[in-house]
Amino acid sequence: MKDIRALLAQEAPLVFDGATGTYFAARYGGSCELASLEQPEQVLQMHRAYLDAGCQAVKTNTFALGAMYQEGGESLARKAILAGCMLAREAAAPYGAYVFGDLGPVAALEDADPAAIYLAQAQLFLSQGITHFLLETLSSDQGVADFARQLKALCPSAFLLVSFGVQPDGYTREGLSASRLLAGMQACEGVDAAGFNCVCGPQHMLRQFQKLDPQGAVLSAMPNAGYPTVLGRRVVYRGQPDYFAQQGLALVRAGAKIIGGCCGTTPAHIAALVQAIRREKPVAVQAPAAPSPAPAPAPRAAQSPLAPNPLWDKLEAGKRVVVVELDPPAQGSAQPFMEAAARLQAAGADGITVADCPIGRPRADSSLLSCKLKRELGIEPLPHLACRDRNLSATRALLLGLSMEGIRNVLLVTGDPVAGGQEDMVKGVFHFNARKLASYVAAMNDTVFPNPMRAYGALNVNAKNFQIQLKLAQEKEANGICAFLTQPVHSQEALENLKLARQTLHGKILGGVLPIVSYRNACFLNNEIAGVFVCEQILAQYQDKDRAQGEALAVEISCAIGEAMAPYTDGLYLMTPFNRISLMETIMERLG
Repeated sequence: MKDIRALLAQEAPLVFDGATGTYFAARYGGSCELASLEQPEQVLQMHRAYLDAGCQAVKTNTFALGAMYQEGGESLARKAILAGCMLAREAAAPYGAYVFGDLGPVAALEDADPAAIYLAQAQLFLSQGITHFLLETLSSDQGVADFARQLKALCPSAFLLVSFGVQPDGYTREGLSASRLLAGMQACEGVDAAGFNCVCGPQHMLRQFQKLDPQGAVLSAMPNAGYPTVLGRRVVYRGQPDYFAQQGLALVRAGAKIIGGCCGTTPAHIAALVQAIRREKPVAVQAPAAPSPAPAPAPRAAQSPLAPNPLWDKLEAGKRVVVVELDPPAQGSAQPFMEAAARLQAAGADGITVADCPIGRPRADSSLLSCKLKRELGIEPLPHLACRDRNLSATRALLLGLSMEGIRNVLLVTGDPVAGGQEDMVKGVFHFNARKLASYVAAMNDTVFPNPMRAYGALNVNAKNFQIQLKLAQEKEANGICAFLTQPVHSQEALENLKLARQTLHGKILGGVLPIVSYRNACFLNNEIAGVFVCEQILAQYQDKDRAQGEALAVEISCAIGEAMAPYTDGLYLMTPFNRISLMETIMERLG
């Protein structure tokens, strides 16, 4: 068997097999990975069908076993991996084909990072003489560099192919761009080849390849047969072998040195692909095709001037800002909300920030209200975007709409969980967390938005272990967060944490001020609202106060807190209690 690196140095591509899961389920039924233990003869037949079709490399039947390994099924996963290795090697030997240990994605958990799970599986593959590895359908590069380094330390001759699941829009489900991920893999010592698999049909994957410059890199493409269709209770793929072969050949011409198939592909698809490649052998790799002969667009700075962003521009100029939070209405009329926003604008607010279904309770959409604020009042809105309720598609659609409406600032939050007792009817999505969503916005700034969208983040200065919060905040900054809005400060400890944040973080900081209007209000905040803490010294001052006295005290304490935070902040984030706009007007006037 020729060394795989020598083979890939030639013009002809390395042809992989196709789908295992969808093909096995359609032909034999049942779960494919455990079939190595329960239906070994059928697994052998599957491998041989692809080898008879002309592929030069087969994957072990082990894709989902890493997740099983991680979720407590270590013993069963080990047995299935060893059985999968034996069957793939037995099938490949008469054909002189390469065998790749197939590793699917695993979750990043506090007690085990992905690299550790990948390495544990790799050691089993190595024990069976398998030194080629396919790490596939990844949505991020988390753990890959560590795994590659450790793998090469164990087996210097190991060959590692890393493949990402990239959607038609050029991003993974975690919001990372294809170009960024491939650039990272090309710079990663220990990764021999990289590319895409699954998620896309062949034409959309081809479009991704046409945007790349291979620059000598070994690129891989393993698209789906097309897109799935639901027939009754079955999911089927209608992509035909001839069409798949045509598009596969185009992928080779666009730079793919490794080509194969993923979901929906069968031995017939691979056979058609092999024949198409043989008919045109040797295949010359073409430069990525431009979509049109038009000249490349000028850099953004050389195009039309950027639209102004008054809120961010003021922060960048070193001037203090005030943003005021209004809860969106829970009823059908926006008039009271708009009237309140107009009063706050007249009082000197630089922006209105709108919560996204706070505490997991449905209210008017924060983004739609923000667009209404921008159009009708001309004030800068700062809508909250919670990860709780939207998947990637909905998030992208929303961000595109906000950009078109001139919204230039967004507050990205993971979001409060669904209230207890509703989980059976209403489920959180949490496709992103705030850090990943920030990275996604940053990528859209680079590739889609004509004007950059500034991403803000939340900072909990009341956290018991504030060092963890600081670490998360630093990760947010690394992913594109440019400023932080803090939870309200009602204790000396929170103020000290704010000082530490100022010393540690690079972004702008808006200090949180939530006026407390009564003793009952303070007790509620302490006991029922996550991220808020009112110290005993403040709490005690509200005992036996009537409404007027409570509001007067709220003004005094809020102003004192605002002044105490001033050396460590770039402005204030005021939260309106119970829609008491006059109270906020008074505080803003007192604070100047």
